[in-house]
Amino acid sequence: MPHMKFLLTIAVFLLTNACFAQDTAWKKPIDSNSVVVHKDPRIDLLVKKQAQINEETSRAGRRTDKGFRLMIISTNNRDEALAAKTKVYTYFPELKAYLWHQSPYYKVKAGNFKDRKEAEAYQKRLNVYFPKGVFIMKDIIEVKSARPGEEETIL
Repeated sequence: MPHMKFLLTIAVFLLTNACFAQDTAWKKPIDSNSVVVHKDPRIDLLVKKQAQINEETSRAGRRTDKGFRLMIISTNNRDEALAAKTKVYTYFPELKAYLWHQSPYYKVKAGNFKDRKEAEAYQKRLNVYFPKGVFIMKDIIEVKSARPGEEETIL
């Protein structure tokens, strides 16, 4: 009987060893620090299409450049800042006004001027409506990208 237990133990060991053995002869060895990703090639097409849509629709193909803007007001009163922005749009609809919150201040800037002389001309006109003063400051401005054969336009 003890002989039978020994044979049975050896048989169980061989069977379990065979069950846990890995057959790696047909598999490519994989580095434990790498990740294998199987990606559908149609995903690349979708990404390219979305990038094209974003380029055409986002901000109307605008880009930025160095230039000047007019600082209209810097206040900690939000209503006062909104009123100043509305006043800019009312009296100068051709200028684009920007409202920024830089805690604790609300700042209203206007215009996208490539050269300082144009900003100075608007500064004189805006000082009539904003007696506390309008200041010219260097800023990153929006410039609408030109299509082939056209010139860039300042927004």
